[in-house]
Amino acid sequence: MIKNRLKVLRAERDWTQADLAERVGISRQAVISIEKYKYTPSLELAFNIAKAFNVSINEVFVPEEDEEQ
Repeated sequence: MIKNRLKVLRAERDWTQADLAERVGISRQAVISIEKYKYTPSLELAFNIAKAFNVSINEVFVPEEDEEQ
């Protein structure tokens, strides 16, 4: 699973889910689904989200560590 920091990054900027959705060109429901790990964004959308926050994609999306290693 890919973890994300959308809620944290939005909070730092005082953005609502609707604010982020508008900046990226997706629906608020899509933002909710990504935040709740019900939907994994495409690579293009992931880059667009990172661009909206003005950070690298690695600062938004992080692969979950394999606990067995």
